[in-house]
Amino acid sequence: MTEFPQPDITETSRPFWDGLKAGTLLFQQCGQGHRWLPARDHCPHCLSGDVRFVPAAGGARLVSWVLYRSAHHPAFESRVPYNVAIVELDEGPRMISNILCDESALRADMPLRLRIEAQDDYSVARFEPAGREKLS
Repeated sequence: MTEFPQPDITETSRPFWDGLKAGTLLFQQCGQGHRWLPARDHCPHCLSGDVRFVPAAGGARLVSWVLYRSAHHPAFESRVPYNVAIVELDEGPRMISNILCDESALRADMPLRLRIEAQDDYSVARFEPAGREKLS
């Protein structure tokens, strides 16, 4: 079996990955209230170095997605078809993830809820429909 690509965990991103392993999705926020993902040393809006990690409540909405019908890495062959989505957390930051549902249920702006899953030696943030859409 082919291993999944591993995340590039740096000192800056380590709290994000440690948070997921502990069951919490963390995003960053600066002293001015700007919020973002992925982790950075400075705010991408005001360039402040006064940044901290904040827990997300777990709600989000689907912004956009693409459906892959062929694997572009051998580790994903058993998951075809799979989606790669942009989700916007209720707190504002956007991130790339997967939506865990039947592809026919995907709708722009659909409400989502966080589902953290173990993946090899780390955990990842995935999402599922917050409504009654059928999970895959």
